[in-house]
Amino acid sequence: MRADTKFTRSTGRGTRRRAVPMIRTVSLPVLVSGTVLAMAGTIGLWQILPGQITPTVGAGHGRGMSQVGAFDNARAGWTAEEILGHYYPGADLGQIGPTTINVRLQAQDDATLDTFAAAGAQVAGRMIGPGDAAHLTPLPDGGANVVVTAGCDGEVLWQAATDDPFVYPVGAGAGRPADEHLTLCGGTGYRGALGVALEGESFRTVNQVDVDDYLAGVLPAEMQANWADQGAFEALRAQAIAARSYALAESRYAYAQTCDTTDCQAYPGTVKEDSRSTEAVAATTGTVLLRDGQILRSEYSAAPDGGRPADIQTFEVGPAPGDLVESVPAPVVPVLPAQPDLTIEALAGESVIDTEYRRIGGANSSVGEPIGPEMLLPQRAGTYRLYTNGVIVATQTLGAQVVDFSTLLQLVPDVGDQLPATASGRPTLKMPEGTVPQVVSPGDPQSLQFPSDAEVRGEPVHGPVNPAVPGVPGEGSHGPVDVPGVHDGE
Repeated sequence: MRADTKFTRSTGRGTRRRAVPMIRTVSLPVLVSGTVLAMAGTIGLWQILPGQITPTVGAGHGRGMSQVGAFDNARAGWTAEEILGHYYPGADLGQIGPTTINVRLQAQDDATLDTFAAAGAQVAGRMIGPGDAAHLTPLPDGGANVVVTAGCDGEVLWQAATDDPFVYPVGAGAGRPADEHLTLCGGTGYRGALGVALEGESFRTVNQVDVDDYLAGVLPAEMQANWADQGAFEALRAQAIAARSYALAESRYAYAQTCDTTDCQAYPGTVKEDSRSTEAVAATTGTVLLRDGQILRSEYSAAPDGGRPADIQTFEVGPAPGDLVESVPAPVVPVLPAQPDLTIEALAGESVIDTEYRRIGGANSSVGEPIGPEMLLPQRAGTYRLYTNGVIVATQTLGAQVVDFSTLLQLVPDVGDQLPATASGRPTLKMPEGTVPQVVSPGDPQSLQFPSDAEVRGEPVHGPVNPAVPGVPGEGSHGPVDVPGVHDGE
């Protein structure tokens, strides 16, 4: 039985009321998490008419909106507002402004962030070229170590430390074109920015993204976009509002509100985006469900029996719309003045190896001329560059230091075929006036302290370590992508 009731609509600028056709509902017990739903002897399977809904598994916990029920109700002529009013009785509709959320990408746990964009990107206050990749490792101070390479596995162009541990697209704002999306090396693409964080000692990757750009990836992973062709576009609109509310009410981590798996809501990035579900997101922009003025964590599932109205008092709530931090554009990279002979090196900036090479005298120093580009050390522990008479190695822990070829071979055994004919002996540096080289021992003032394997990898080292110098004491070196409606680990 339908009845016209008052449906409160709140915004960040105040509260107004309007009459919206809603469903009169009777309170029913909410289903508990882990309920097993069986049909025709099959656990967790459901099927509507052939061609309407693809059979799937994982009916979910049964709390809140049933996606199957939303499909049926939409085909029966219900609006999204009526569907939501049925499943979340007592909830209000609210309005938010443009908002950014942080999403933990769980498949990237304990890995460095390696990403690029076809149109180029911004990182550490600099622009990187089309296809150039930024490799970010989180640092304890909240920043990141950045290494930029030509492509995902090419030569090192430059490296730096930054207090802003994110890679940004070249253009600011939501709805950017595909060539500006950041793509994981060997993986999928994401709208918005990608960054890194530490959780204890574990690496985490974070997608900082406009909430509607996020929903463009969530919606077709949670509900079939082709329902729009089957008279159920209003079900997609209802799903968009429920999913937006769920995400904004989340507060799971210090570095991210929500995650990208069925522990939260399925979010595979841009790979499943569909114009029909994106249209449903756009048709509901800014709309959220509220309870007592706060955003409702509106759970939902694929309950095959159509589900039941929920007791929204049992759901958690998040911030009020006015407490959300609105989206901010990506940092603006300063535009360098035009110079006719500006080189790639000048645009990229001087690396720490270049700085050290210049400090010791450049081509006039005993290391000689460079004979190749900067290259990555194993496990991206740092970089090195070969010269005719020696090597300069740079790590986050040690900075840049000169080593001999034998030390490099201990670190990068496969580099042997790249060494020049002069690859024997140790270079003697010409130190600038007024500087004193670090000595291995008081009795050998001409010998420099070279890093061990552990030092180059950034590991703590106790006691004197110099394996390259003989005779020196030291130690040895809410629904899955294919399974709609399962949330909170159900």
